[in-house]
Amino acid sequence: MSLLLTKPLCVFDLETTGLQITKDRIVQIGIIKIEPNGNQIELSQLINPEIIIPEETIAIHGITNEKVSNEPTFREFAPTLTSFINDSDLAGYNSNKFDIPILAEELLRCGIEFNLGNRNFVDVQNIFHKMEQRTLAAAYQFYCNKEIKNAHDALYDTKATLEVLIAQTKRYEQLSKDIKGLAEFSRISTNEIVDFAGRLAKNEKGEIIYNFGKHKGKTLEQVMSQEPGYYGWMLEADFPLHTKQCLKEEMAKLKNVKSEENSISLEDKLSLLKNKFNSK
Repeated sequence: MSLLLTKPLCVFDLETTGLQITKDRIVQIGIIKIEPNGNQIELSQLINPEIIIPEETIAIHGITNEKVSNEPTFREFAPTLTSFINDSDLAGYNSNKFDIPILAEELLRCGIEFNLGNRNFVDVQNIFHKMEQRTLAAAYQFYCNKEIKNAHDALYDTKATLEVLIAQTKRYEQLSKDIKGLAEFSRISTNEIVDFAGRLAKNEKGEIIYNFGKHKGKTLEQVMSQEPGYYGWMLEADFPLHTKQCLKEEMAKLKNVKSEENSISLEDKLSLLKNKFNSK
């Protein structure tokens, strides 16, 4: 294998009830876990989403409400899933924009935090689009000279994604073989992303900025002074739970820094007053 692994890599794909991260649910997950020694372990599971799967979605992936009615809910399957993934790096096709955010959303609904930590995220689609500008089916044909015959089955798509990733590392000599390098290359934004949905990021100074909308590129501090209600609007609006969690944490850090600055400023003032009094 041409991939250089320092820890396990989980290549995965999700089938869902739709494309809205905050509202739709997972109905199937397929994972191939590759160990540093090259061993591979597969995991495929249908999930009862606890909501109705729309007919237009069933027409795409073929997973009916009847198929999942007796399958475990995500909450029931979550311990098995998190134990299987553990601290692995993650890879997928369009995973940075969709699969990882919706997986994080499902975990947070169960009260399970999905730590960005020391985990790398490789988006095979981003590598492909930077190199060739194609879709998954075309990528499979282009890199592997194979035709996708069972699209929208999570494990089948996962196998195709893994084959494409390995083929990409073989085809492009300039492409890094280690997961950290691949993760960095497969990021679309040049800014370091803070939340899975990419609504928050870090600028070149390491400051937290909004990465979308009318305040894109502005720091939390700038927006707080210009439009104090924007923070509250984000917490009430239809943003992913992970985005809201990160926003709360970063605002708390910002308030603590401001509090410390104000405290130091007050102490300095008292010291100046004391010195002035003693000099008389």
